[in-house]
Amino acid sequence: KVLAPESVLKQRKTAEKFAINRAAKSALSKKQRAEKRQVIFKRAEQYVNEYRQQEREEIRLRRLAKSSGNFYVPAQPKLALVIRTKGIKKIAPKPRKVLQLMRLLQINNAVFVRLTYATTQMLQIITPYAAWGTPNLKTVKELIYKRGHAKVNKQRIPITDNSVIEQSLGRFGIICVEDLVHEIFTVGPNFKAANNFLWPFKLSNPTGGWSGRKVRHFIEGGDAGNREEFINALVRKMN
Repeated sequence: KVLAPESVLKQRKTAEKFAINRAAKSALSKKQRAEKRQVIFKRAEQYVNEYRQQEREEIRLRRLAKSSGNFYVPAQPKLALVIRTKGIKKIAPKPRKVLQLMRLLQINNAVFVRLTYATTQMLQIITPYAAWGTPNLKTVKELIYKRGHAKVNKQRIPITDNSVIEQSLGRFGIICVEDLVHEIFTVGPNFKAANNFLWPFKLSNPTGGWSGRKVRHFIEGGDAGNREEFINALVRKMN
């Protein structure tokens, strides 16, 4: 009987030890992933119920106002989607700076903006160079799911996994894409962190092209300026 050298026995023992540790870690991570999935499913269900409830409440208030002969005035929108429609040439310093502050550095870039008095004034300054409006839930979801990229260590990383979100935004209680969509759409308390985590969306030119004169305001037959809920139709063409 030939005995194996001591060094080989040591190697085998170490390999067995590593295999046992790896199997234990794998089993633990599998269990944790399963638990996390349950949490994510519950949260997604909760968000769907919340969105439906908001929609029903809106309809109820409209009907109530109509039945009593009044007009229903919806709340002022808190969220805007801003799309840069003009290139880099022939832009005055002030609008150029505002576009830079809003991270709209390239044509067809899009970002979410919290609507306040200050941001509204900034949007007025860049009116000829950008189109904006109030996105609906479908638009927010489609943009994040299809065009969403994360900013991790100043790098543009595609959101292929919930772990990308959890590593950066886990401390804010945002662990999955549905959490991110909810935070952006409802303009929650951690909107700034969630929005900065998202790299500006890079959209395509709209199907069928822009209208004749992009610099003209939307209400004059152009593409620039505030188009309220009609921004959703533009995003469908560009996404």
